Amino acid sequence: MEVKKINEFVVGDYIEGFFLIKSVNIKTTNNNKKYLDITLSDKTGEINAKMWDCTEEDESKYKDNCMIKIRGNVTEWQGNNQFKIDRIRLANDEDDINIEEYVQAAPEDPKFMYGEILKYIDKIKNPDINKITSHVFKENKDKLLYYPAAKSNHHAIRSGLLYHIKRMLMTAEKLSEVYLNINKDFLFAGVILHDVAKIYEMDSNELGIVSDYTNEGQLLGHIIQGIKIIDKEGEKLGIDREVSMLLQHMILSHHNEPEFGSPKRPMIPEAELLHYIDMIDARMYDMEKALEGIEPKQFSDRVWVLNNRRLYKPAVNEE
Repeated sequence: MEVKKINEFVVGDYIEGFFLIKSVNIKTTNNNKKYLDITLSDKTGEINAKMWDCTEEDESKYKDNCMIKIRGNVTEWQGNNQFKIDRIRLANDEDDINIEEYVQAAPEDPKFMYGEILKYIDKIKNPDINKITSHVFKENKDKLLYYPAAKSNHHAIRSGLLYHIKRMLMTAEKLSEVYLNINKDFLFAGVILHDVAKIYEMDSNELGIVSDYTNEGQLLGHIIQGIKIIDKEGEKLGIDREVSMLLQHMILSHHNEPEFGSPKRPMIPEAELLHYIDMIDARMYDMEKALEGIEPKQFSDRVWVLNNRRLYKPAVNEE
């Protein structure tokens, strides 16, 4: 029996081990038999798993965010690895499992990342932009330390939101050295604030695992929620109306496309750059994650969020 991490799974492996159920759904086959569609997780990644012919007891027993021990085969379905569960049980006290060891997290300490972002706020010279950015960021410190940037897809890991913001700020700073017409105060503030309302859009525990979207998150979404925060806090702090409006525009337009939630496209250079920096970091993260554990000269599984592409890992180094 092999003991492997998810990123080491190879089709044909027979695996036994402990894993975290990140999400589970009850589905029905074409011949009307129920099965559990599960997303298994450990520190190295995720894999879709199927438990066929499940019982009513199984349906009630296996829930999101619970630890399980399983046996089964790694198979392939539509170009991606999949896990077929043969045996399953809940982890118990005698197993002595620390769930934190099975949770994906940002590769940097959250307190360090928080401190680094504060340094960028200190670089914002305009007093109104500095004031509202600092206020909103510091007011939400507790949740920012552990919140993911998404329920699934890019940066859906513990402290993923801070990691996303920090890397975007690093990119923004470099690009502002090229595009000298950019107002760095607005650009830095836009990066820090563009996704801050995700902590109100999603319900996450302190492990960074999202159980669901909040009612307001489903009805409004983080873009509208973010605009409300800037408008409300701007009024409270006496922020210049033009500053508040432009920051709201950056949040409103950062998805660029109406079908992705932005009813307005970017109308200032800083908003345009924010959109592309956001896209760059999201895509690079998804590519990094897809290629983890892949041997050189091999292809990854298909990545749905990257237009169902398989990625190739080159064997050429820099030297």
